[in-house]
Amino acid sequence: MFSSPGIGYAVVAAFVWGGYVFALKRYFSDYPGTVLTVGINAAAVAWYLPVTVARGGVGRLPAPESLGIVAVGVTAGTVVATAAAFLLFLRALDLGAVSYVAPISKIIPVFVLPIEVLVLSQRLTPIQVVGVAVATLAVYVANYRTGPLLDPLRKAATARSAQFALASAACFAVGDVGKRLVLQEFAVPLTVWVPVLLGGVLVVVFPLAVREWVPLRDAAPRFVVAGAGVAVAEHATSIAFSLVPASVASPIINTQAVVAVVLGGVVLREEAFGIRLAAAGLAVVGVGLIAA
Repeated sequence: MFSSPGIGYAVVAAFVWGGYVFALKRYFSDYPGTVLTVGINAAAVAWYLPVTVARGGVGRLPAPESLGIVAVGVTAGTVVATAAAFLLFLRALDLGAVSYVAPISKIIPVFVLPIEVLVLSQRLTPIQVVGVAVATLAVYVANYRTGPLLDPLRKAATARSAQFALASAACFAVGDVGKRLVLQEFAVPLTVWVPVLLGGVLVVVFPLAVREWVPLRDAAPRFVVAGAGVAVAEHATSIAFSLVPASVASPIINTQAVVAVVLGGVVLREEAFGIRLAAAGLAVVGVGLIAA
């Protein structure tokens, strides 16, 4: 069905992440984003560690001296970039409306493609480049709310919220390219990388979560279930990045936003469902072109 198994795993990741994002909107809206990240990532690491142990544990991780300083730096930088992207997105939401912040924060593939081409000399076919553009447009449209379609991008020139959202997208892109390097070029075992990434983001976000901490005990079962979803999604994501270029995996995985808003329209009867369906159609076309 797909030209590479990595594309198939990217599609699976998009659906699982999309369901997760929908669940966050429906069941976790009362929790601060930082607290949510710490609670769910802790549950995800707990779910995933048995997989790591069963596959040989940290004993399969190459020694830092064998990886080299560049590889260690890229690995640590990928974790930090991913955490920074999330924090920048939260800051953007604090400063501006979701209608402006969300579309801009999801144009991650726009940054991934040039980074991978310039840094790693990655080459895509012309039809794949078109597919990346169409899939990115789908994600943008899915997150669009009201007003002129290009208004969020115009605001990026002057609005602080839009600028933080743009910085968030850029950091997520750096993290995506970093995942490809860690898993392909540096050959860090996938079952070690997943808990390292999830745990690393948890550690970076935790000091901020402490400031706005709320009890999680009453909602513990929900956090456990959400953690399982994140563990599965990150596993599928990491497989995708270990098999195909980031410029191929990233636009497909980021169509999770389309999955989430379509679920919102179907289950929660959210408004502007027609636009969401159009975004879904664009996503299907984009993924099809990338997989061609």
